[in-house]
Amino acid sequence: MGGINRAVQFGERMLEKSMDFYRDPSLAAVLAREGGEIARELGHALSLSDDPKTVLRGRLGVSKRVAWAEPLDLEEVKAVSRAFDCTVNDVLMATASGALRAYLIERGERIDGLTVRATVPVNLRPLEHARKLGNHFGLVFLELPVGEANPATRLHRVKASMAELKTSRQAIVAYGLLAAMGLAPPTVQRTALELFSRKATAVATNVPGPQMPLYMAGSQIREMMFWVPQTGSIGVGISILSYHGRVHFGLIGDARLMPDPDAVIRRFRPEFEKLLYLALMADWDGVVQPQDAESVNDARVVAD
Repeated sequence: MGGINRAVQFGERMLEKSMDFYRDPSLAAVLAREGGEIARELGHALSLSDDPKTVLRGRLGVSKRVAWAEPLDLEEVKAVSRAFDCTVNDVLMATASGALRAYLIERGERIDGLTVRATVPVNLRPLEHARKLGNHFGLVFLELPVGEANPATRLHRVKASMAELKTSRQAIVAYGLLAAMGLAPPTVQRTALELFSRKATAVATNVPGPQMPLYMAGSQIREMMFWVPQTGSIGVGISILSYHGRVHFGLIGDARLMPDPDAVIRRFRPEFEKLLYLALMADWDGVVQPQDAESVNDARVVAD
């Protein structure tokens, strides 16, 4: 416990120092008001176990592979979120969890009860500073229940994990550490980066894009795509972007760990259709429960 306490104290000093650079009164107020809670969050972050060993973790290579899926209809995604009483982001991350689950099974992994984490960027920039340059974001560790076969249970677990993160100060802690580590010697930076990288298998981001068509040189932009960068020893990146009523999925993977990202990306639509099937079959006066999905994985209409 002594090491954790020293780390917490060190983290508090770094966090206070990083606030000088951020110069945002709202975050400074949070630090002053909730410093104890932030310190506890730092201790929790440092005590997280390393993510479990799977084919998605290991020594990285030197090249990347990318793939992207046919876009989903945003209104259908919203319909699923209403049926399950959750957010659009919950639905999309549960869909990604199901796709990764199918891929791990295909690669021969034993995944019963397995949970992996994804680091998710969280915007910390106040709305009034939205037009300023620079990155002001923290990171949270979202649990992806890839070992859960029931798609409804998987979604409810993602929802619960996301709700817990929303009430935590994990993003502010991560921002403070990242900002302060930028001032540290390179050896300290590498050690800290590897420490955080070992606690996650993927980086995942969901960016709400413009919902009206954009044009370039008089031609309408039909689709947008991007791939989130990975850091440290994390070799998988899941990118989600909504644009003009459609949701786009992109996947980037280290070629040594994931030589065939198409095998993951082609699972996105079938996994989403499992949830859509449940939403369409549900009583719209109620909320879909996990027991409603016991046989969905075997249903031909949503088979992989």
